[in-house]
Amino acid sequence: MGSVVDVFSRDVAPALTVDAGDVVTVESLDCSGHLERQRVPGEQRPLMFTERRGHCLTGPIAVRGAKPGMVLAVHFEELTPAEWGWTATAGKDNWLLRRLRVADAGRSWLLWELDGGTGTNQHGHTVPLAPFLGVVGMPPEEPGEHSTIPPRPEGGGNIDCRELVAGSTLYLPVTVPDAMLLLGDGHARQGDGEVGGTAIECGMTSRVRLDLIVDRPVPGIHAETPAGLVTFGFDADLNEATATALSAMVDWLQIEQALERGPALALASATVDMRITQIANETWGVHAVLPTGVLG
Repeated sequence: MGSVVDVFSRDVAPALTVDAGDVVTVESLDCSGHLERQRVPGEQRPLMFTERRGHCLTGPIAVRGAKPGMVLAVHFEELTPAEWGWTATAGKDNWLLRRLRVADAGRSWLLWELDGGTGTNQHGHTVPLAPFLGVVGMPPEEPGEHSTIPPRPEGGGNIDCRELVAGSTLYLPVTVPDAMLLLGDGHARQGDGEVGGTAIECGMTSRVRLDLIVDRPVPGIHAETPAGLVTFGFDADLNEATATALSAMVDWLQIEQALERGPALALASATVDMRITQIANETWGVHAVLPTGVLG
């Protein structure tokens, strides 16, 4: 299925309507919407949108019966990258690139060949692939068009969390009737932080199962992944994003381990990892991870 958009909007007609429990296979272009692969790093090739406003995303997918107050569970069953990808950094002026002393430099590009479980760039560097979708989300409840760039505490969006590989389930509070889910921004691999502004950007074939849930043990966006339980915080203030992610994880530990809040925080201090999800998207992303198997 596929209709391609570059903004979030509740007013866009769905490309597909499904029932809770259905499995959907989604083809998405890379975040820039390349219609043809680059042959050399940084080569200008035809794009889906000549004046792109945001990520090139597929959807919306309407889920019958979804309404605010529910949670949409996105089960990632299979994620298959395209045969090539790219990474680019610098080429603009912001506080981080100035601090890293690359704001005045030209844009730097890596061109990756993606073969099975390995990516190889033009310099001969090889990396194991761990594909996931950077953008998974629903539009804000307000009408009109909304940017795809920042992640949002409700409904998701540009989350950019590298733990959301196949076998993960992402839980998103529903923001609008029928959910109107958009998917895209395939990443063949990314480090925590997406420090240069892009990952290994690529097209992706994604098989996902969509469910509706009334109750979850914790509020906000969270996930169950092969790496462990994950809670998120998004805010312009890094401290606030960190506190949100950690607070939700402490909530989860209270419920799962039948603890008062103080002992749950103490247990978190011994077991939970705090990570910077991304620093590139106008809003800090932080995630807390309770690693699989850490508690006996």
